Amino acid sequence: MTFAINIGLALLLGPLLAGVVRKMIRARVHSRQGPPIVQPFYDLFKLLGKEDLESGPGLVLRYAPMVAFAAILAAALLTPMGLRPPLGGYGDMIVFTYFITIAVVGVIMTGLTSASPYSMLGAGREIMMHLIVEPVLIICLVTAAIKCGSLLMWDMAASNYVNGPSISMVVAAVALFLALQAQIGKLPFDIPEAETEIMGGPFIELSGPKLALFQWAFFARQIVYASVLAAIFIPWGTGFALPWNIAAHLLKVIVIILLVGLIDVVNPRLRIDQAMTYFFGVIFVALVGMGFALIGA
Repeated sequence: MTFAINIGLALLLGPLLAGVVRKMIRARVHSRQGPPIVQPFYDLFKLLGKEDLESGPGLVLRYAPMVAFAAILAAALLTPMGLRPPLGGYGDMIVFTYFITIAVVGVIMTGLTSASPYSMLGAGREIMMHLIVEPVLIICLVTAAIKCGSLLMWDMAASNYVNGPSISMVVAAVALFLALQAQIGKLPFDIPEAETEIMGGPFIELSGPKLALFQWAFFARQIVYASVLAAIFIPWGTGFALPWNIAAHLLKVIVIILLVGLIDVVNPRLRIDQAMTYFFGVIFVALVGMGFALIGA
């Protein structure tokens, strides 16, 4: 059952919440009606039904979208979503980080394979953003691992629920939330795609099913990252009985995604140098949280 819950939430909740943000937040801020809430599903199915055109030969361009999509789903199976993750006993935070990185590498390789200068520029930006953003997630997970004495993500969530909030976990939660906007590619940190500047970056020459797989992977990635924050660092509801534990997790994820959507709507895009300066500060905050964990606070 947990396989179906985790995969279902990753594949269905991501596009649905994206539609809610477009309809309820973006459209109202811009004083317009907005598309239907299910419009992201229409877009995905339309792309999946188009002809699978390829801008050039090569196995990388052909299989990178599938690898990225599969890696995100594997990460979802390692993520607590109200219940013990289905693969929680077979992989820890290190394996989770590997799968997230594999998905990013899929995007980077797609960009580097294309002959378009915009695509290569987007791939370069993706590399820089990953190198400056991903350490925040790793440091925060290490903080949780120190507090619970385990690298398993379910143990982190259960320990934080049983022991209650601590200074280190609160600081780590703040740092992870400050990095969440960039981790899921939303303004002001959608720098690698930047449609108005580099016209989609790594995806400029993609269309049809390949573009649909990347887009669906990004929708699922939002749920995965929000679930990590909600389950491990805001563990309210973890000890509830079925189905209330799942309902509590869904509520937390929905609130997080709506906050991310609001920030996305009201902020302009930052330059890459501004983003790097910002994330050096976030990394410092995350390190402070890990320091508190090391001294037992």
